[in-house]
Amino acid sequence: MSKEAIVERILSDANAEAEAIAREAEEKAAAVIAAASSRAEKGRRDSEAEVKVRAEDIFARKAAAARLDAAKLLLAEKRRVIDGIYAAALRRLQALGEEECLALTSRLLKEYAEEGDEIVFAVGYPYAAAAAKLPVVAEKKLTISPVGADIDGGFLLRGRISDKDLSYGTLLAADRDAHQAEIAAELFKDR
Repeated sequence: MSKEAIVERILSDANAEAEAIAREAEEKAAAVIAAASSRAEKGRRDSEAEVKVRAEDIFARKAAAARLDAAKLLLAEKRRVIDGIYAAALRRLQALGEEECLALTSRLLKEYAEEGDEIVFAVGYPYAAAAAKLPVVAEKKLTISPVGADIDGGFLLRGRISDKDLSYGTLLAADRDAHQAEIAAELFKDR
């Protein structure tokens, strides 16, 4: 073999080895790029899923807060309506005619007064003189205070054992405690 053939054989072998190295490098580069693309795609899908979950969570929290705020507003309006009803009831009690007022006073005295109690009428109670002549006052030996109480109508009972507040505001507050749920259910049954 001649020198030229040997050189040509070496060059041919070197070119073949260079092409093999280049192919191998290109294959490795393609594999690295494919793996990176796969990781990037997986990262993108994971990020999208995480964003979707977070968005749904934020939406759910905002929706729950909105429902709670709406319920608070509705409850406040319902309370306002019930407050109005009891305010109107207080005005009606304060405006009772003599017959109705004395009937209520007599019934309350029969039910709550104890023998010897002192009746303290509200300042401006319009029928105090007539109430003092009710049969229950004599039966239970009740006395009438010369000084009126600063209450919103009705009267107080002062006794040896206990005092009782039978003012209209207190009577309506007790009624509200006992019947507010029923009243609300009746008023707002379609809501």
